[in-house]
Amino acid sequence: MRDYIERLRGEGRLSQVEREVSGRHELAAVIQAAQRESDAPILFHNVAGTRHPVVSNVFGSRPRLTEMLGGTDGSFCHRWVELMRKPPIAPMSVDEPAGLVALRLTELPQITYFERDGGPYITAGVFLAKDPDTGTPNLSFHRSQIISDGELRVRLGSSHHLTEYQAKAESRGEALEAAILIGPPPELVLAAAAPLPYDESEMEVAAKIAGRPLALRRCRTVDLEVPADTEIVVEGRFLPHLRRPEGPFGEFMGFYVPVGDNHVFEITAVVGRPDALFHALICGSPEDLRLLELAVATQVYQALLGASLRGIVDVACVPTVMSTVIKIEQLYEGHAKQVLLTAIGANHDWNKTVFVVDEDVDINDFNDVWWAYLTRGRADHRAMILPEVPGFYRDPHKDYWGRLAIDATAPFDRRPEFLRKRIPGTASIRLKDYLG
Repeated sequence: MRDYIERLRGEGRLSQVEREVSGRHELAAVIQAAQRESDAPILFHNVAGTRHPVVSNVFGSRPRLTEMLGGTDGSFCHRWVELMRKPPIAPMSVDEPAGLVALRLTELPQITYFERDGGPYITAGVFLAKDPDTGTPNLSFHRSQIISDGELRVRLGSSHHLTEYQAKAESRGEALEAAILIGPPPELVLAAAAPLPYDESEMEVAAKIAGRPLALRRCRTVDLEVPADTEIVVEGRFLPHLRRPEGPFGEFMGFYVPVGDNHVFEITAVVGRPDALFHALICGSPEDLRLLELAVATQVYQALLGASLRGIVDVACVPTVMSTVIKIEQLYEGHAKQVLLTAIGANHDWNKTVFVVDEDVDINDFNDVWWAYLTRGRADHRAMILPEVPGFYRDPHKDYWGRLAIDATAPFDRRPEFLRKRIPGTASIRLKDYLG
């Protein structure tokens, strides 16, 4: 993470804040304002109450995520599938790097994001734990409310593999050891967002993305190996048969999750660099949505390929993770409808709406997607409503049930009529050469 931020700084692609900011609302407000102006990461050098700098919006750009993967054709999903086909790369064990020190949780930035949040949260921590039976490691994201130097309260989503690990340990009356990685190498963050089957390892995915073995060091107090160049590692364990109030918290859908009894994480050590970078992520921000998109878009893309559907170019989730947009090269009459039906079945939680568009549509710009729907045929003939299809797993009132599938492609037999107008040379114009 540190090397990547330094590279962006050297390339002039990093925004920096030198003045002191408060971790209570002000820091989040600055991040939000910056994201309205630019997709650049932002680095805060001076956060009140801590010596640690804070970085945010590192993963808030789809082109930047594609760049992290080494993609050259602009298609994140295509590059992802290429990487996943590579053979596993075994990790290597290394000694603990010199200079790591013991820290206290309350020495780290105490960031309260939203007005009604129950307190400061760790939002970009990547949890690392092992299956109690097989030892398979898992990487995943879970919000963590900071209670004290010795305690976090963590919301474990019902569909996450870490939740199953914890349930296994708890059924035996045992605690589940885990480590929270704050500021790990970027490939670890991407791997944590990946949609993998239960018995596969996100650590192997991270190594494939990096293209080299992961250098792992032993934790000091728990039986885990963590990436040696992680900025901060919080070691500890989930206590069995214990739940305590956590929240409220401003979640990614734009609403507050009320106070609930959630898991208790007992901290046994915090280890990091003396000047460690702290990664802060605003839930529901472009950075959060791009990481959620990684999981959904790649899952849908792989499902379409697995169904032997031809002409699949790319998949995105705009304007939110519950809306999937698929770009295709139309090859036959009814192609788009087949893609729609397959995509709806590819993800049971998130695909509330699914659009299919032609190759000339920018799937990262929802205005362009909606323009295609409005201009390329009859609105009433090109939308399918599928009622009572179960949706988002945390939805007892069925607010996210049902599906809307929209064919926004040009009619197959009339495609030449829908050739988009273009002004030659626009892409190469540099306004500074023309404006005084």
